[in-house]
Amino acid sequence: MRFEQERIVTRSCLSGSRSSPVSRSIRQKSNADKRRSDLEFQVGDDVLLKVSPWKGVIRFRKRAKLGPRFIEPFKVVDRVGKVAYWLELSLELNEIHDTFHVSQLRKCLADETAHVPKYDIQVDERLNYIERPIAILERKMKSLRNKEIELVKV
Repeated sequence: MRFEQERIVTRSCLSGSRSSPVSRSIRQKSNADKRRSDLEFQVGDDVLLKVSPWKGVIRFRKRAKLGPRFIEPFKVVDRVGKVAYWLELSLELNEIHDTFHVSQLRKCLADETAHVPKYDIQVDERLNYIERPIAILERKMKSLRNKEIELVKV
């Protein structure tokens, strides 16, 4: 008798419309669709290329967790169908097909004038680099109790 009462209670708890698997999946889909946006690129846009699916095939600079998720900006040459784009790849990627699905691309929002050439930075074997000041922008004298410290903005 007691077992039947427990079964009735659990059935009544599960029979609610919010807890059924179908209604949960519909609710999750509607919430996901609200945040989803379709990606479209124009010819000449700069895009970043996702490299994480190629871990076993080609390595880009570092291995595993230190490897980049997206690599340098490439120009969109043409649109192929509704969801694929043809990119202008560099010479080091000439073995790879140059048409990619939109899910493998991300819009590059970096300013081209702020781009640092990768050959100007010299990195040693411990991945350290030396910053050399270009110009002194501002100088201040900070007074403490017993001494004065000169602050320099480079």
